[in-house]
Amino acid sequence: MDAVPGTEFGLVQLKVTPITSGPAVGSMIAGIASILVSTLVLCFGVAGSSEGWGGWVGGAFALLAVLVGGGAVGVGLAARRQIQRSGRTGKVRFTGKNVAVAGIWCGGAGLGIAVLTLLLVVVLQSS
Repeated sequence: MDAVPGTEFGLVQLKVTPITSGPAVGSMIAGIASILVSTLVLCFGVAGSSEGWGGWVGGAFALLAVLVGGGAVGVGLAARRQIQRSGRTGKVRFTGKNVAVAGIWCGGAGLGIAVLTLLLVVVLQSS
């Protein structure tokens, strides 16, 4: 507490510690999950391409990877916006900008890997 000179009053300044953004962490987790699911597209797609079921199973996992990867990108962009707008007077300051960027990149990578792998599986199965 700091004393105000010339008065009997004091000034108290509360320090609010910054908080890691929840959407940023969620975006990173979803992005990593998208990459892991996109590897399942490759595994099941190549394993079943000679028997005819690889494209169907790979397509199902590709759809899941695309949805999760797109969600990771969307939530990561929202988290970056939340972090940029925080910290103004009277508001909580959020941190985790790099975590949000990692979620955006991982989500985009998982989305791209799933689509490219599905195209590979369809070419393998059709030949």
